[in-house]
Amino acid sequence: MFPGATASRTDAAYVVVGAPLDISTSFRPGTRFGPERIRRFARPFDDYDRRTDLRFSDCSVCDYGDVRAWDDAAEYLAWLSGELRDVVRGDALPLLLGGEHTVTAAGVEAVSPDVFVCLDAHLDLREAYDGNEYSHATVTRRILEGHDSLDVDVEEAVVLGARTGSPTEWERADSDDVTVVAPEDVPDFDLETHLDGRSTYLSVDVDAADPGFAPGTGTPEPFGLDPREMRNAVRAVAPYAEGFDVVEVNDRDDGQAASLAAKLCREFVFSHADG
Repeated sequence: MFPGATASRTDAAYVVVGAPLDISTSFRPGTRFGPERIRRFARPFDDYDRRTDLRFSDCSVCDYGDVRAWDDAAEYLAWLSGELRDVVRGDALPLLLGGEHTVTAAGVEAVSPDVFVCLDAHLDLREAYDGNEYSHATVTRRILEGHDSLDVDVEEAVVLGARTGSPTEWERADSDDVTVVAPEDVPDFDLETHLDGRSTYLSVDVDAADPGFAPGTGTPEPFGLDPREMRNAVRAVAPYAEGFDVVEVNDRDDGQAASLAAKLCREFVFSHADG
């Protein structure tokens, strides 16, 4: 259980759902261990948050456990989306713990926001990767355009911290429905003005962080964001968000990535509850 997630499902304002999908990772696998690892490294954190004067255990968070993954990404996303829609229908906000970034498509489908905001080192705008249209490298493209049974309709994708992509991805990123903010520009980017009150889904790919801060991820990319920059972005978006996830944590470090992911999840809850 995520520490402090003591509410019942019927009374919850926030519901933690683990999604340990780990089938398309192209470098270092291990995201199947992400949800439980995030829970584990949240254990040392104090319940009380001085900035908001809130206790996590008073924020009505429930931990639903994990939705067991299997080796068909499209089928799994459809099932996961149904589980998350149940959360939304219960007037709660889903907190999805990945798992590879592909699971975010299910979260967006369930929430149906106006804007998709993502902290990510990669554009994830490929049409397919190694012939696979449902991949951690295609998730933002799927969210923008949908595919087969994936029913999504967002106005815009905002990618914070992206620093790499293929030529075709950068070409896709030049479209009006994509805004890319380079790592060095993230601190000065006015998220509140840009969102302009639109409903939002917020996804944190932990590889948005420089790998010196979060080495336990599948495709680390140097020259990234520092934890405070990520925290500030989460705080800025949280009041507009109707769904949240943190993804791409694996077991290839001493807990740095999982600790950062867990802390950002808590920061989201505190900022949303306080907003």
